[in-house]
Amino acid sequence: MSIKDIKHYVSLAKGGIQTAKERKELLERQFANLNEQLEILNEAHKKIKTKIALYDEMLETGIDFLNPNDKSKEELAKIAESDLIIYQMPAWWMGEPFIVKKYIDEVYLAGFGVLFANDGRSRADESLKYGSGGLAQGKKVMLSVTWNAPKEAFVESDGFFEGVGVEGVYLHLRKAHEFCGMQWLPIFMCNDVVKNPQIEQYISDYKAHLQKYV
Repeated sequence: MSIKDIKHYVSLAKGGIQTAKERKELLERQFANLNEQLEILNEAHKKIKTKIALYDEMLETGIDFLNPNDKSKEELAKIAESDLIIYQMPAWWMGEPFIVKKYIDEVYLAGFGVLFANDGRSRADESLKYGSGGLAQGKKVMLSVTWNAPKEAFVESDGFFEGVGVEGVYLHLRKAHEFCGMQWLPIFMCNDVVKNPQIEQYISDYKAHLQKYV
């Protein structure tokens, strides 16, 4: 409460019950102002706590996440300027190649404050859930993958991947990008690329996939 408001409140108090309503309204305005300030303080507290946690991890790993190398900054700038990201990659031991995971680990972690603000949770607002702290809303991401495994291996319940489909195989990558607020597009997959390659069909199917989803 400002000095002016305090003086006004004291003056009103001298008026007895006749000024009680006005005094109450003055206090209610002050209470609302305090709530706004608490929200600002809680948000600042959350950001500082997140940075402290990052510094703890930096000291443990010996990697300065807040000052990424020039290559990570360069790649992060490309992502920040893009509306659509497409990963073209082969399957490697039932998932993405190491270099893709390494890219995400280094570049996306460098995206603190650009791709994500925090993990989304807030003590001040319990309706905010884990994974809602992304800053990359409006961006789309898609995988285009090549497998020697046939399509049946993904979709049949008694197949190698037990019916989870290609989306289930790459669920972790979907969640990594959704954590940043990106929209996940259906995966495009080429199958039997070693034992029974159908190059012309792959190209035709890929064009149709892009036209439908992109």
